[in-house]
Amino acid sequence: MAKNRYFYCLFVMNTLINILNFTPRELIDARFDGAQSSILVAVAVGTLFIYLFTRVIHKFPGQGLPEIFGSALPKLLASPLIFVYAVLWYMAGTLILLSFVDITLRFISPDTGPYAIMFGFLAVVCLCSRIDSLSLLYGLEVTLGITIPLILYTIVKAIINPDFSWDAVLEVMTHSLHAPDLNSIAAATFTFSGYINMAVFNRVFHGLKLKHLWILSLEGFLMLLITFFVPIGYHGTVGIERHVYTWFSTADSIRIEAFLIERMLYVFYFACITLSLVSAIIQWHVGKELLLSLLPSPSGKPKTKLLQELVILVLFASGALALMRLDQYNLNMLGVFLQHIRWYGEMLMIGLLFWCYWVVRGRRE
Repeated sequence: MAKNRYFYCLFVMNTLINILNFTPRELIDARFDGAQSSILVAVAVGTLFIYLFTRVIHKFPGQGLPEIFGSALPKLLASPLIFVYAVLWYMAGTLILLSFVDITLRFISPDTGPYAIMFGFLAVVCLCSRIDSLSLLYGLEVTLGITIPLILYTIVKAIINPDFSWDAVLEVMTHSLHAPDLNSIAAATFTFSGYINMAVFNRVFHGLKLKHLWILSLEGFLMLLITFFVPIGYHGTVGIERHVYTWFSTADSIRIEAFLIERMLYVFYFACITLSLVSAIIQWHVGKELLLSLLPSPSGKPKTKLLQELVILVLFASGALALMRLDQYNLNMLGVFLQHIRWYGEMLMIGLLFWCYWVVRGRRE
């Protein structure tokens, strides 16, 4: 069974992925219209969601979402819900892949065909998402051990750089009293959403017991502040509007003295692509497991299970390739829409888990 530290690994993975695309863009768009107050609301809401989720999932040791829903909800309700959540997890992983194809073309290799990059990503994600849940958690822990120092180094280099403008940060802070913005809250709460992967990974936990919740709250708060203020300090309160991937533009502005690699961009890209591929693997693994639970159980027939997994992964890959037709504007709109759906989906899942617990407890009594 997995140790409790792997729950923290899932949380940290999500907070670091948070700096790549949609969250910083939404917060920066609302920098004069409530982004700061939205961050405070998101920290409170995200912490509350983690507390409620871990309290209830602890009551179902070794069970994932399909087993919990199947034991307490009618099949006509449980199956559609599981299917919808599987699609949401699949879309979360797919958006990460689509974003990194665009990032690779813009910053690293503009002469490479986008489909060649996507096929490389899909080969890795499809093969690795078939790995069992516990092994994926081991791999995630190793990946974080490699990428966290690199990302922290990038953040420190950005903040202590003489080109960093504290005046721009202070200018934006004068707008802190604006009312929260719903889009910003939905985007910022994504920082705290790593816990939701326990919908499948709880199968390898023997009764999750979360301690020191304030550490998660503090980490999420600090990451949101860094995600929001560091690009503004580099590009200015107005100039930041011209950048789509604000953190990669920031990393591209930093130089490393007395090192083999001069541009910080390459170090930051290596750390982020490693973490992003692992995140996409975990998202597709969860989506795959949810869909497998809707199919007839192939107990004692490994070839049947393999065939089911291959069919699901082929559909996943085909959908990702089809979505490559979206331009940057439509991709961003889809990302914002899914941020809202994810947030509401988390509320619904927590409510349903409490309902399932009450139903199961009532049957025992």
